[in-house]
Amino acid sequence: MHDNIEDFLQNNKLVPVRYSYSNIKKMAKGFKEKLGEGGYGSVYKAKLRSGHLVAIKMLGKSKANGQDFINEVATIGRIHHVNVVQLIGFCVEGSKRALVYDFMPNGSLDKYLFSQQGVISLNCEKMFEIALGVARGIEYLHRGCEMQILHFDIKPHNILLDENFLPKVSDFGLARQCPLDNSIVSLTAARGTIGYIAPECYSFGMLLMEMAGRRKNLNATIEKSSQIYFPTWVFDQLSEGKDIKVGDATEEEEKIIKKMIIVALWCIQMKPSDRPSMNKVVEMLEGEIESLEMPPKPFLYPQQMPEVVPGDNSSTTSASTVTNSTEIVLIADANQTM
Repeated sequence: MHDNIEDFLQNNKLVPVRYSYSNIKKMAKGFKEKLGEGGYGSVYKAKLRSGHLVAIKMLGKSKANGQDFINEVATIGRIHHVNVVQLIGFCVEGSKRALVYDFMPNGSLDKYLFSQQGVISLNCEKMFEIALGVARGIEYLHRGCEMQILHFDIKPHNILLDENFLPKVSDFGLARQCPLDNSIVSLTAARGTIGYIAPECYSFGMLLMEMAGRRKNLNATIEKSSQIYFPTWVFDQLSEGKDIKVGDATEEEEKIIKKMIIVALWCIQMKPSDRPSMNKVVEMLEGEIESLEMPPKPFLYPQQMPEVVPGDNSSTTSASTVTNSTEIVLIADANQTM
């Protein structure tokens, strides 16, 4: 693993600074202030010599032979966009691997979506600004770089918020680069979060739906009648000409929520060719709600799920279809037009 990473670092000109492990440990003051942890490892608050606050992600042992580290440095290490988290530096020393990012004082989006005690509530306008920022960040990854970058894990936990609640797309451990003219992406041993897994436009649509409704998109296949799948319910409401009531939203806020929902419904169409490109998504969010058409009904109900062919070892979820085979071919949304 170490040789793979060193070969990569020697063969690529990278902007981020390479730090020694002793410097990393010093910046993090012995790793005293943990911000969070996950399957990737742990994140700590730290400070550069300049006084600039950073977050240091210490990566755990990798099952992918260091590929997650290489993915992150190869993608985010070469780009700069206001809505993509900035990689300041990294460390590779023996078995130690670390990534150094700008510190995001307001944490991740998920804690503002699903009510947590002691967390301030974001108003509808701010939530819309965050959604638009995320769309712009993804659109940049698809179209603003030399190589198209597919994130493969867009979800609330991977959207970080700075001191002004400006959103930053983060966590590029699953990201893949491919030529700009590619519309088919072969992904070996696909990993990601069920419910948000790529294609990108679909996962953004699921995120946008949760942002609009301030609730999780419950599983469409659940049997309990009390567990209503939000995208299904909201499509039926709009189709019948009914208003969408979310909390104590004002009339103006209801228009914003309706716009977010219509765009989200376009994004979660089950046929990739029916989904807009992320460039079109940005255009739709920036435009007037009167110019938006209702999309066809998304494929949401359990009885509409395709039959699983015996022996294909596939499993269907409400948000995506993920197979257990070693290779999955995904249609990349970046080149789809509406």
